[in-house]
Amino acid sequence: MSHDPHPSGRTGRAVRAVVAAEKNAPVSLETVIVPDPGPGEARVEVQACGVCHTDLHYRQGGIGDDFPYLLGHEAAGVVEAVGPGTEGLEPGDFVVLNWRAVCGRCRACARGRPWYCFDTANAAQPMTLADGTPLSPALGIGAFAEATLVAAGQCTKVDPAADPAAAGLLGCGVMAGLGAAVNTGGVGRGDTVAVIGCGGVGAAAVAGAHLAGAARIIAVDVDARKLEWAAALGATDTVNAREQAPVAAIRERTGGFGADVVIDAVGRPETFRQAFYARDLAGTAVLVGVPTPEMRAELPLLDVFARGGAVKSSWYGDCLPSRDFPVLIDLYLQGRLDLDAFVSERIALEDVEEAFERMGKGSVLRSVVVR
Repeated sequence: MSHDPHPSGRTGRAVRAVVAAEKNAPVSLETVIVPDPGPGEARVEVQACGVCHTDLHYRQGGIGDDFPYLLGHEAAGVVEAVGPGTEGLEPGDFVVLNWRAVCGRCRACARGRPWYCFDTANAAQPMTLADGTPLSPALGIGAFAEATLVAAGQCTKVDPAADPAAAGLLGCGVMAGLGAAVNTGGVGRGDTVAVIGCGGVGAAAVAGAHLAGAARIIAVDVDARKLEWAAALGATDTVNAREQAPVAAIRERTGGFGADVVIDAVGRPETFRQAFYARDLAGTAVLVGVPTPEMRAELPLLDVFARGGAVKSSWYGDCLPSRDFPVLIDLYLQGRLDLDAFVSERIALEDVEEAFERMGKGSVLRSVVVR
């Protein structure tokens, strides 16, 4: 393993990585210094990383202005080195990276709800450009790179028999959608479920509802291709929202009542209203699509009262990586969860900008950068 002097005097590994230097500018391939891990940190050789909408939002300045950003966060790889005081993790471990490294001490963790942890950890040391410019890693990970530095708690060990391109998708989009159905929505055997928006997150919500044993899963989108993907992942019904009003179509397919759980995987005021009104009395509406700051949703307060049930948001699918990732990988290896279906193409680091374009056109579920 080669090491290069780090500007601060630390040693580190020089790697190729994808960096967003300025707002809305095309990404570039740069040399990045990944420090040797300090206490509680791990350096991971990245084997695969999905191209997620969140990375595009970073590039567009929609999440913050702490440029330059080291993009990529939906990843799997092999632990290369660990820092002092790191327990339960060692070089050679195959891991899925996560951005919910729970602290175990905050009030959410103390109440037995660690998936709401208020003090999740990231690596303390910055990764830098070769000239010493510090980088902001996307979601504290920065995995469009040959290697990255993370907090040890961001590494979840899973069965190394899994394909890294498929396993890494649990690091964000697939877990968000699947968890919205299983963890947040509480979908159970025999339930009726509707999913509004069937891109990567929505398609994963369909897969989650199918895995949980839902009797009827209604996929809603304006894109016929995405509806085909949803059907392949377990949707029993599809609704093209360009041709049918979603609320009426969902009610028509549920005996006039509405679905037990409706998941909004778009995150717009109009789709949120659809989710709210398409659920059965005492049903659950789940918002997992990410809205932009200026969006507002208005509902008659009497309808909120009279319809009962629950309206929930789902952050990262309310997952606990240490609990959920190994189980889902086992289900994948048993053939019960088709993570491979989400991998539309495998690309190189230098192809990320083109992958953003294909994502914008809706022509892929996930492009995955592989080594």
